[in-house]
Amino acid sequence: MTSIWIWGGALGLYIFFLGWYQNWRGKLSSAEIDTYMQKMEAGGYEVATLSRMRAFLEADDGKEFVMLNLVRLYEGDVAHPKTGEMMSPRALLQGYLKGFLPALIKRGGHPALQARKVGPYVDSWNVEPDPEWTIMGYMRYRSRRDMMALATDARFMDAHPFKHAAIETTFSFPTQRMMALYFSPTIWVALVLALGGALSHLALLV
Repeated sequence: MTSIWIWGGALGLYIFFLGWYQNWRGKLSSAEIDTYMQKMEAGGYEVATLSRMRAFLEADDGKEFVMLNLVRLYEGDVAHPKTGEMMSPRALLQGYLKGFLPALIKRGGHPALQARKVGPYVDSWNVEPDPEWTIMGYMRYRSRRDMMALATDARFMDAHPFKHAAIETTFSFPTQRMMALYFSPTIWVALVLALGGALSHLALLV
């Protein structure tokens, strides 16, 4: 009977995980898209940005995606947007992320990869000169709906000055995984829970 509780508990935890991690609401509706676009317009986004965003939302497939971010931070200290205190761009950006990441995680998203640049372009053509990127990162979003909920949240729209103060140059675009040599959380979480259940079961037999 105890083993049933162990494996039932592991299964229950995994179901709870999937309920949080996966998008169960499907694609964005036309009404949702219009609502989000109205919020972005009210937030003062540029016309070109609004046009690209609407096209991205209207092509929603309901699946997760990963946002690629390339960033060049300012060199030297920069002024805090509110206090004017001089501080490093990294510290200012980390201050923004401390507020953003908990909200992202709450909506099933998370950082997937972050790396620093250690050399110049080694293979490039028909592109602008290397702006000397500082870091790159991947952010996993559960759905386009979750991205828009965060992008139009007043708390983070008000925090944009912090990003602009820390980041000199950046561009971002959404991607979807075609191949990876690492396990998705939907797999490794299941493996961890299975291992925990197996070890607990064995402990009862000793």
